[in-house]
Amino acid sequence: LDIDPDKMPKHLPRTMDGMLAFNKAIIEATSDLCVAYKPNLAFYERFGSEGWQLLEDTIKLIPKECMVIADAKRGDIGNTSKYYAEAIFNHLQADAITVAPYMGEDSVSPFLAFKNKWTIVLGLTSNKGASDFQFHGEPDLYKTVLQKCQQWGSPEQLMFVIGATRPEMFKQVRAIAPDHFLLVPGVGAQGGSLTDVAKYGMNKDVG
Repeated sequence: LDIDPDKMPKHLPRTMDGMLAFNKAIIEATSDLCVAYKPNLAFYERFGSEGWQLLEDTIKLIPKECMVIADAKRGDIGNTSKYYAEAIFNHLQADAITVAPYMGEDSVSPFLAFKNKWTIVLGLTSNKGASDFQFHGEPDLYKTVLQKCQQWGSPEQLMFVIGATRPEMFKQVRAIAPDHFLLVPGVGAQGGSLTDVAKYGMNKDVG
């Protein structure tokens, strides 16, 4: 649910009400098929307070049986992360949040402190700049992230973002994190193959 008024159907006004109507139409057309919805917060925050209200109103439209993933990529020192977590989990009532782990355990653990919520840590991403850091070191930095983060949270509260554009890497990912659920962006327009992701990334619980 990454709202972009420039890409909306022409009959809808480029207003907050128009964007909400667009989100509502998408949710109503797909809610019987979706396990989750993932609004990227930047697409809302750029509109200021009105955008945050649009995000709140959009989340209220999502059926309770569907998961709400706040794609926020937060990650800061402990007390800051604590307030990020409160904003996302308590105020927005999201079920999960994406988190950047670069600052280490004290930046991630505040999110894990919330019961019945998911923390989704960036592991191996599909963007062009991923190679700037994630494949450096011995072992590769992304492998260190996967290994280290498992010491902080259980498979019942911690997921990893693994980009779909590198399906051959899923074997290595699953060797390190066999039990954790994976959030896999990049299927479709970005070139990722659902068939390959399923082939290499599934575990006994689908995953």
